Amino acid sequence: MNFERKVLIGMVHLKPLPGSYHYEDNFTEIIEHAISEARKIENTGFDAIMIENFNDVPFSKTVEPITVASMSVIAKAIKEEISLPLGINVLRNDAIAAYSIAYAVKADFIRVNVLSGVAYTDQGIIEGAAHELANLRKLLPSKIKIFADVHVKHAYHFGDFEEALNDTIERGLADAVIISGKRTGNEVNLEKLKISKELSSVPVLVGSGTTYENLPKLWKYADGFIIGTWIKKEGKTKNEIDAERARKIVELATKLRKNL
Repeated sequence: MNFERKVLIGMVHLKPLPGSYHYEDNFTEIIEHAISEARKIENTGFDAIMIENFNDVPFSKTVEPITVASMSVIAKAIKEEISLPLGINVLRNDAIAAYSIAYAVKADFIRVNVLSGVAYTDQGIIEGAAHELANLRKLLPSKIKIFADVHVKHAYHFGDFEEALNDTIERGLADAVIISGKRTGNEVNLEKLKISKELSSVPVLVGSGTTYENLPKLWKYADGFIIGTWIKKEGKTKNEIDAERARKIVELATKLRKNL
């Protein structure tokens, strides 16, 4: 991905997968829905797609083999239909599963919620996965990029934000960092985003709360935007993607690029 032009990454929130509490024995439907959502993202002009097991609540820190298998099948199906770069996020923080899926299907990047440090979450205490992930990258070299959250959403953080940013990049070896609001769909803290853009040696992505209304304000302080909630029907996370809303925000981004 060319971060110099600032990228838009559209989210495909997968339906509840096999093994999760809300799974309904409808795996074929899940695959078809994921492909349909990915097509909307591609057809409306986004730069990349990321899938995640968003509806597998309640989450565990790492996932079962059936989740890895299911996400691999879905990711491969999307790769066969869509030409955009593909990313993988395995909630809550299974970096090893995400990299393994990405490696198997030749995806382009993964998101890791807690690469370095410690987060206090509804799943309990989650510790960074940088060491284990680095060992796997050494064993299975690839061009897969690691996009890592700094003070990830849906969590409490007691350490200094700037130190966490530096540790994620310098000691966690992140290829890009993600800055989000407190929860899914919440706007990012602008001051933290500004600090990140000023201090980071790698691309900075906004990981939540990007809307048509605030994109111009955020534009100069980020290299990319992961957009899920706003492009859904009525701007509600649980709904399907609204192609018109997706197209509208892509058109705005195109105008902003011309003003660079």
